[in-house]
Amino acid sequence: MDGTGSALRTGGRILADALTANGVDQAFCVPGESYLALLDAFYDSPVRVTVCRHEGGAAMAAEAWGKLTGRPGIVMATRGPGAANAAAGLHIGRQDSTPMILLLGQVSRRWRDREAFQEVNFKIFLSEVAKWVAEIDDAARIPEYVSRAFHEATSGRPGPVVLSLPEDMLRDSVAVADAAPWMQVETWPGLTQMAQFQKLLWGAASPLLVLGGSRWSEGAVRAARRFAERFALPVACSFRRQMLFDHDHSNYAGELGIGPNPALAERMRDADLLILLGGRLSEMASASYRHVQIPEPRQTLVHVHPGAEELGRLYRPTLAINASPTAFAAALEGLQPPNAIPWQGATRTANAAYRAWSAPVTNPGPVQMSRIVAWLRERLPDDAIVTNGAGNYSGWVGRFFRYRRYGTQLAPTSGTMGYGLPAAIAAKLRHPDRAVVCFAGDGCFQMTSQEIATAVQEQAAVVVIVVNNGIHGTIRMHQERDYPGRHIATDLVDPDFAAFARACGGHGETVATTEDFAPAFERAIKSGLPAVIDLKFSPEAITPTRTMTEIRGSGRG
Repeated sequence: MDGTGSALRTGGRILADALTANGVDQAFCVPGESYLALLDAFYDSPVRVTVCRHEGGAAMAAEAWGKLTGRPGIVMATRGPGAANAAAGLHIGRQDSTPMILLLGQVSRRWRDREAFQEVNFKIFLSEVAKWVAEIDDAARIPEYVSRAFHEATSGRPGPVVLSLPEDMLRDSVAVADAAPWMQVETWPGLTQMAQFQKLLWGAASPLLVLGGSRWSEGAVRAARRFAERFALPVACSFRRQMLFDHDHSNYAGELGIGPNPALAERMRDADLLILLGGRLSEMASASYRHVQIPEPRQTLVHVHPGAEELGRLYRPTLAINASPTAFAAALEGLQPPNAIPWQGATRTANAAYRAWSAPVTNPGPVQMSRIVAWLRERLPDDAIVTNGAGNYSGWVGRFFRYRRYGTQLAPTSGTMGYGLPAAIAAKLRHPDRAVVCFAGDGCFQMTSQEIATAVQEQAAVVVIVVNNGIHGTIRMHQERDYPGRHIATDLVDPDFAAFARACGGHGETVATTEDFAPAFERAIKSGLPAVIDLKFSPEAITPTRTMTEIRGSGRG
């Protein structure tokens, strides 16, 4: 005890206690000797620690945890190599506006600036992919730094925070009181802004509501739906934010992602009032910034975002509202629709266009991908969680699956390969009673395929569907478009993915026809094990709308 009555604790114990006080119940890691004092403190802690096979997978799992909970996902790694490997997950958190905290073991303080073993200056190395990077020199300041880390990660536009932990600092014993738990800071719209917004709505003839970004909740999603219903608004979701609006709802108009429905793209360009709620309308959602001009949009733009720095950053809005989606959605309850709504017919047309666009199509080869996705959307319960990484295969999921509830989609707007499996593991640990299905290409899957062993160890019975066409499909498509017949470095000689799953202790299936998929999927579910379905897919079927032959030599257009 010191004079204040606080007991002596190691820095590792103080940090573990601070995380527990802030509601942390799950952390992901690859262990390292530089933070053994922290790992030892977790031995007697209620925090569940999941050991992953690669720091990139651990960071991606933590990022997915942040998406699912709205609270910072926690990942731990060691010094230089660990930080380098984890950086891919930090980049996802940065571009996806996800709260997460990376705790990095660091060399002892007395060895700093000598390029000691695995020493890296994290403030320089990671500042581009993190909101805040700091090193804790004094164990007595751990409660202060942790409190700030939680607030930084969650306030304004959320994002990753990095805390560097010198090995000797974690072993120091000091007496310090714990800080009070973190509290979410909400930013509310003003009454004048809401009145201006209602005036713009009343004067519109062809509005479009676009939902995106983070800092949502189930209540906010319901409030946004009620607002859309009362005003009969067509609703689009930004790239990989499809879970923000029920796809079976009559107001849904589709996703503004890669290769969107041309009817929806036209609707966005022609809207006289564009309401961007929560998102940034970055490159993918704006079709490489073509649909909304920079800096002066053709449309009357209402931009609602929790980060003031994002308002006017690219597009100068007619009305900028600095508010979180949760706070703004609550304020929508006070708005009144006009007596006559001139765009009701357009909303019905937009929904009909979406339904036609999401109906199955025919592709080359014995595996009809859209039929498989359509079967899954009918078979899976509404609360099933679907994950994916990056690659052309994901276009089939985005177009033909129908998300019905908040918290059912985990996909990186950053376009990072390998994300789907670690995200699926995090989802299954968070919601063990819900079905979790991961889509991955054969190239995408092999970025983090070793995490199948993590799933087996954690008894996380996810189902991974590997869309296996034997190539890095997206890059091959671009090669054939710009350099026809000169493909290089895009062919893949793949292992037997089903056998790999079995070797790790999971369940494996190989599927070569559409008809074989459903029974294979049912066997995978029934196994109760982490499962991999190796789905043989024709490389000719490179997108739902165009074949590889049609793309070859077509140029950028």
